[in-house]
Amino acid sequence: QVQLEESGGGLVQPGGSLTLSCAASGRTFSSYTMAWFRQKAGKEREFVAAMTSRGRTEYRDSVKDRFTISRDNSKNTLYLQMNSLKFEDTASYYCAASRNGWQISGLSLNYAYWGQGTQVTVSS
Repeated sequence: QVQLEESGGGLVQPGGSLTLSCAASGRTFSSYTMAWFRQKAGKEREFVAAMTSRGRTEYRDSVKDRFTISRDNSKNTLYLQMNSLKFEDTASYYCAASRNGWQISGLSLNYAYWGQGTQVTVSS
């Protein structure tokens, strides 16, 4: 069992930056594939970025070169550095964990554990 808790969301102007954190409980964090998803108002949850246990990463096209996913296994923490934020990045951001630490899936159903989410609002 893994418990996830996101933090770091907030209100930011277009072009600004935020760093989200996801603190995980348990001793198996390093073996999981970890991911960030987001959900915009009235829309389905969508994949943002993920990192395998070995450090391989994938990003959705719209955030490539702006967002960076990273993890610190010694702290059981996942991060999402978000730069050059745009209005369309406004969403609730969720941290997720998959027991399959070797593969990355963009499908939310492949992630067994989820945090409660943190709101990111990009507004002038």
